[in-house]
Amino acid sequence: MTKRTLRSRLGAMAQKVDTFRVGRTIPQNLYGRDEPDQTVSLVTDALDKWFALLDNDGYDGSYAAPPVARIRELTLVSRKVLCIDEQVVQLTFAAADGSVLPAWAPGMHLDFYLPSGRRRQYSLCGQPSEKTYSIAVRLVPGGGGGSPEMHALTVGTQVSIRGPRNGFPFVPSEHAVFVAGGIGITAIISMVRKARELGMDWHLVYCGRSRESMPFLDEVAGWDPARVTVRTDDVEGMPSSMDLLGATAPGGSVYVCGPPPMIDLVRASFDALPATHLHFERFSPPPVKNGTNFEVQLVDSGEILSVGAEETALHAIRRVRPDIAYSCQQGFCGTCRVRVLSGTPQHRENRLTSEEQKHEMLICVSRSDGERIVLDL
Repeated sequence: MTKRTLRSRLGAMAQKVDTFRVGRTIPQNLYGRDEPDQTVSLVTDALDKWFALLDNDGYDGSYAAPPVARIRELTLVSRKVLCIDEQVVQLTFAAADGSVLPAWAPGMHLDFYLPSGRRRQYSLCGQPSEKTYSIAVRLVPGGGGGSPEMHALTVGTQVSIRGPRNGFPFVPSEHAVFVAGGIGITAIISMVRKARELGMDWHLVYCGRSRESMPFLDEVAGWDPARVTVRTDDVEGMPSSMDLLGATAPGGSVYVCGPPPMIDLVRASFDALPATHLHFERFSPPPVKNGTNFEVQLVDSGEILSVGAEETALHAIRRVRPDIAYSCQQGFCGTCRVRVLSGTPQHRENRLTSEEQKHEMLICVSRSDGERIVLDL
């Protein structure tokens, strides 16, 4: 650096220091002398020069982290039928702008914002090393409307997503038993692939109505047959807890994803197992247990709806408001979050904070702690 350049930079720094000092007042001497405090003056002067020195260099934006993309646009690049009955399709998406998609890990899912306004979650079931996102969707006519929309997507269609997110993390351990029921294999299969890659002691129990209805069977059939059990209801009948959990090992983990009866059976049997860790994710709403009848009043219309002991508030509200927003129906995504205007909610979720629970509720799982609750709907 030449002397001229150095003098120029020092001059610019001095001007910057002067701008810092405009309007500033140094406090009086702490011992009562009629002068600014010397220590504070020295410290302030040193900091002014230091910040001016830092500020004098131009900001290099290349060092900044890229902005966090909350909502992404994806393009459907491939559509593949996975089952003979054609009720399950694998949909593969790439970034609409050609950018690199964020990495993901086994157990993660995407939130899809569908053209109808519905929001649905689907597990990532491809390979984390791929530059695309793959999901598999079973068609459920008359279910919640999400699967027919996903099945209707054509190659080249753009959709909005959020994620990947993880509500069902895979934690590698020495032993693991994976239990998948039907379409629940989409959350489990990437975990098993990872367990095989890590050389874990693992076992997969995969159950379904029939072999024709079970996706990924071709891949599963290529794995070590001693570690894989495939059961179908039309041949073996409904599985028992020992059918599902007989391969558990001391200190091991159990991962289960499937219909509520399967998950309930595993949970009820788990305490008697040698395994010590249980992880589960539902693919359909859990049944309402120990519920009581109550009423929901919608403030916009004044309508008063009866909610049965075995149904959710969401189910009752959808009878008159079929366009009401909801997604997971399990109390974790927050899509059905509603403000409570009167009454006391009986919360059956862990998503809202204690402060939020005073005035809000998730109508897909939570209920009323009294005879009536008034909602801002």
